[in-house]
Amino acid sequence: MRLAILGIRGIPANYGGFETFAEELAPRLAERGHDVTVYGRSNALSWHGSHYRGVRLVVLPTIATKHLDTPVHTQLACLHAISQRYEVVLVCNAANALFTGALRLAGVPVVLNVDGIERLRKKWGRVGRGWYQMSEYLATKIPTAIVADAGVIQDYYRERWHKASVMIPYGASTERPCGASALEPYGLQPRGYILVVARLEPENNVDLVVRAFSRVNTDLRLVVVGDAPYASEYKQRLVQLAARDPRVITTGFLYGTAYRELQSNAYAYVQAASVGGTSPALLEGMALCGCVVANGTVQNLEVMGGEGRAFELDSEESLVERLQQLADSPEEADSCRAGARARVEAVYSWEAVTDAYEGLFCSVARCEHGPA
Repeated sequence: MRLAILGIRGIPANYGGFETFAEELAPRLAERGHDVTVYGRSNALSWHGSHYRGVRLVVLPTIATKHLDTPVHTQLACLHAISQRYEVVLVCNAANALFTGALRLAGVPVVLNVDGIERLRKKWGRVGRGWYQMSEYLATKIPTAIVADAGVIQDYYRERWHKASVMIPYGASTERPCGASALEPYGLQPRGYILVVARLEPENNVDLVVRAFSRVNTDLRLVVVGDAPYASEYKQRLVQLAARDPRVITTGFLYGTAYRELQSNAYAYVQAASVGGTSPALLEGMALCGCVVANGTVQNLEVMGGEGRAFELDSEESLVERLQQLADSPEEADSCRAGARARVEAVYSWEAVTDAYEGLFCSVARCEHGPA
């Protein structure tokens, strides 16, 4: 099939979960013989080739502001896609639901991955929350099919909007890199640090992790991987908070081998976000580090499936207790690892995710165009 993925910053990934998702899914589809195109933003990519790992890249301009970046680029990508005779287009992010209308009017089947309940994110003001509220409704009306990446999101769309969705989780790979050279610039040792990975936005609660860690009696360090282009005020407060504890290291965004080495060699991984569906970083923490401590949201508990350790919802006291327990007991940390990795291999492999999307694409293409 001729397939396209849009609604993201592009690949190779250098920002967030959707970009990593596209970088994992698109090449696997291309390896299976599909003609795959991924749309990217001119302000977000450093890759200058026309193809990446067998995937055609189309780079289009955008307006790089908090509220216009995604909608402007997605609208342009949808208009461009109409002329390309794709058999199915995968659009990421419920906020893009409105723009899928042009594709549907042109007879192009559209699968929309709605992500989490984005209107709950603290970074959005009244306009942003209103847009997401409208987009959730439009997501149930315009696309050919919608995908939820977690059971809790599937339940939400069924109960709130009376709309069935296809549940396809995010994926992760348990293949661990051999080296640890990425640790050297930060003076880190394997199993000598606790890791947190997140966009530096309020609902991801990185400040909660830093405050809790500062109260833990340990020689371990805390490594914060992440950044945010449109949350400068929160990021500045976080940098000031981290500077109070010399054990805390901030790295900015990291991807590829360096990121995987940091995950693989961490003593423990902390997932503190309170909003979203399946967390890519949590899955990667389970797959590579193995010992995870997660905020006790329904979606995080769903992903862990009884593996790892949860702390009470948004509770600093509970997180301090969990981190101190793990810091004091390497045996307990080690006991977490095998089960977490086994769960990822059984439920969240990228090959299984690709199988599910490939089947869905075939299904919606047949419904729209009839059998080949």
